[in-house]
Amino acid sequence: MKLFLSEGSPGALKVLAAAEATGAPAELKWVPQEAHVVPFLTRSQLPALHLEKESFLFSTNTICQYFFRLSGKEIRDLGQDESNFSNQLFEWDATELEPALSAALHLHLVHGKKGEEVLEIIQKPLNYIDQTLVKRGTPYLTGNAESAVDVVLWGALFPLLRDESFLPDELKALRRWFQNMNQKEYCKKAVESVWTPKGLLELKAYLQKHPAPNQAFEKPATNELKEEESAQRSLSEEEIAAIAEVWVRGPAGLPKPWKPQQPILPVEGMKNVLITSALPYVNNVPHLGNIIGCVLSADTFARYCRLRNWNTLYLCGTDEYGTATETKAMEEGLTPQQICDKYYTVHAQIYQWFKISFDYFGRTTTPHQTKIAQDIFQKLLERNYLLTETVDQLKCENCARFLADRFVEGICPFCNYEEARGDQCDKCGKLINATELKKPVCKVCQATPVVRSSQHLFLDLPKLEESLEKWLSASQSTGDWTPNARYISRSWIRDGLKPRCITRDLKWGTPVPLDDFRDKVFYVWFDAPIGYLSIAANYTDQWEKWWKNPEQVQLYNFMAKDNVPFHSVVFPCSLLGTGDRYTLVNHLIATEYLNYEDGKFSKSRGVGVFGDMAKDTGIPADIWRFYLLYLRPESQDSAFSWNDLMLKNNSELLNTLGNFINRAGSFVCKFFGGHVPTMELSQDDKSLLVHITLELRQYNQLLEKVKIRDALRSILNIARLGNQYLQVNEPWKRIKGSEADKKQASTVIGVAVNIASLLSVILQPYMPSVSAAIQEQLCIPADYNVVTNDFVCTLPAGHQIGTVTPLFQKLETEQIENLRKRFGGGQQKVVKGEQAVGTKELQEEVAKQDNYVQQLKAQNAEKKQVDAAVSKLAELQKQLNLAEGKAKKRK
Repeated sequence: MKLFLSEGSPGALKVLAAAEATGAPAELKWVPQEAHVVPFLTRSQLPALHLEKESFLFSTNTICQYFFRLSGKEIRDLGQDESNFSNQLFEWDATELEPALSAALHLHLVHGKKGEEVLEIIQKPLNYIDQTLVKRGTPYLTGNAESAVDVVLWGALFPLLRDESFLPDELKALRRWFQNMNQKEYCKKAVESVWTPKGLLELKAYLQKHPAPNQAFEKPATNELKEEESAQRSLSEEEIAAIAEVWVRGPAGLPKPWKPQQPILPVEGMKNVLITSALPYVNNVPHLGNIIGCVLSADTFARYCRLRNWNTLYLCGTDEYGTATETKAMEEGLTPQQICDKYYTVHAQIYQWFKISFDYFGRTTTPHQTKIAQDIFQKLLERNYLLTETVDQLKCENCARFLADRFVEGICPFCNYEEARGDQCDKCGKLINATELKKPVCKVCQATPVVRSSQHLFLDLPKLEESLEKWLSASQSTGDWTPNARYISRSWIRDGLKPRCITRDLKWGTPVPLDDFRDKVFYVWFDAPIGYLSIAANYTDQWEKWWKNPEQVQLYNFMAKDNVPFHSVVFPCSLLGTGDRYTLVNHLIATEYLNYEDGKFSKSRGVGVFGDMAKDTGIPADIWRFYLLYLRPESQDSAFSWNDLMLKNNSELLNTLGNFINRAGSFVCKFFGGHVPTMELSQDDKSLLVHITLELRQYNQLLEKVKIRDALRSILNIARLGNQYLQVNEPWKRIKGSEADKKQASTVIGVAVNIASLLSVILQPYMPSVSAAIQEQLCIPADYNVVTNDFVCTLPAGHQIGTVTPLFQKLETEQIENLRKRFGGGQQKVVKGEQAVGTKELQEEVAKQDNYVQQLKAQNAEKKQVDAAVSKLAELQKQLNLAEGKAKKRK
């Protein structure tokens, strides 16, 4: 592998130190700053590590982590807690420390500032490192020996802290740590190679070409420009002039939007992005939490990728096999295939309403699913990665069948949660064998199941563990895995992999093509992820160009955290075991859970908004998209709140974003007859362009790392800057003043409407309909729907805009209260033991059980099974009568 470095690149020091520390077998290549090493990036990015063929790493922290993991040192030396903390520090370095250091270095090296003026910027991060060392009581950040994160933070800090006047005496732990790192032989060698007189000049030149991050944006935005004015001191005139020059150049510098061939296939030399969202189970109507956890997050990222001109394919579909489908079919008096057809349409309509831009939305009940799943199975069998074992299973004598794991409920053997499923506990998240449950109950008829034996096939995960761990280390070193995805996957390996059953005693599923097992089907968690491949095969017969092309394809998986083990361990092992070069996940993006108000979503209790209900609220799909993405549970659980939805709509959308865009367009219509006026930029106008550009670059940096929620804040920050710009300059007053005032009003309105044009593009991944409305009102050409790191003037003087109308409507308190009651499960309650049961829920349960009884009778089921079902129906009816009686008394 080859490591490309530039003497002026700020990341060169840490990367070189990491290479020296680990003895990485990398050939060093010193190149100029402007060298374009990574072919699929639109600009030079150094350092860069060329791995093989067209595989590159170009994040300095990722390269350092890769060197340490490649050497095996990090895995040997760090426990799980230390590893998790290390990952947290890497995130903190990228989002907090680096921007502060860049601003401080600008002041110090470019502008020659010293003392408190520089220290003020960096003081908070320095305090954090010092406090971390003191709290942990160790000489290094993760323990008694240095690790990758020590090298990364030392390399970041050295250019500034080499001048010890920036290292306060009171930060003793930080000072001791920094001096220890300075004495490391590999750090000394890195300093000798990089920190030369020529290197210092190159670094200064690099900083002059790259504007410093605007530290003012860490503070809450106000309608004053004072904070921004103070931040302007760290921006050189050269930087402002360069950004203004790009602006004046206009759309000529923009690339044309990429229009892929159909079907979409990987293109050599381009960034090829394959996106999947976890396949929703067909018999469940998705609620808002399901939608944000999978399809909406993936859709937002897919739309962003297309705006970046990355060759993108977004696939999803319904997961249709398993006992849940069989039971739902029985309840509704349909065949399993009919129930799949019915609910596939329901799902498709919901996602269409939410503007989910799948390139293909398929399903798993197809011949391609059978062919590909059986092919993978046969290769695993041939390569001796399958085992045969006799399994004790729960069998319901009343239902006369073995019970699928999800149709058994009982007490979790690990945390004693009373409603744990037979495959996984929703509370502690641990996987369970159904026979391990305490007090198991059949969820179909409520009878107590018995243990019976059956022969099954198992995937030999322990035999694949070495291959898995090698792949997992590489993927997590080079890819963007969310912290919860890293932790969950690592915890599986830490606890030791065990053989995993891949067959079930069911009828509705992909049949097992092996004698003695032909009456069985594949277990859903072996079979369902293969749906990604079969859905691609239904989309194009050249599907292997995506799924057997790891050198050219970057694979992003989106899901909620409960799906992580199957996508990070079970499915990769299934593919690794075949010996084929499958495309395995590079970036695993997992959310936490979205709750509803103070509880959980429940269709049966009428609690929460489900996908088929959202359109009946009268609130447009884009408002739902915005709010769900605004509170996306990226690092911890979040909760939907009706009051907060109203607040965000009325403040962020109506008063901030909508108000600015409407004012900018209306001023063009009112004062200039609908034509964009002439713009002559003053220094203040150019400074605004710099701040907008910095926010745009922050937006890109965040979305490249799939920080979807945080990137939305950058959009709102740009709208706030636009509002402040109008408020401070008051063009509606200046237009009536002197010639100089009129000229300034003309410029302000012209710049403002161009900010609105930029917002229409970067808003598109979040609110596609609103984006389209803005572009229609401002008559923005479709060719401008691309995102780069530059803010350009897309609406030149003389451009004719259309009719400008408000984009958003106010949500009223009465309207929200009515919706809260409607979706709050507000039925009267009756207490049975300690459980509150709603009358609506009981009515649904009675109807469902009655339907089940009729089905059993029609099928001439065993008398014992029918009697049990009838008994349960009588009990439910009794509870319902009691509940309705108490409800009448209250009235």
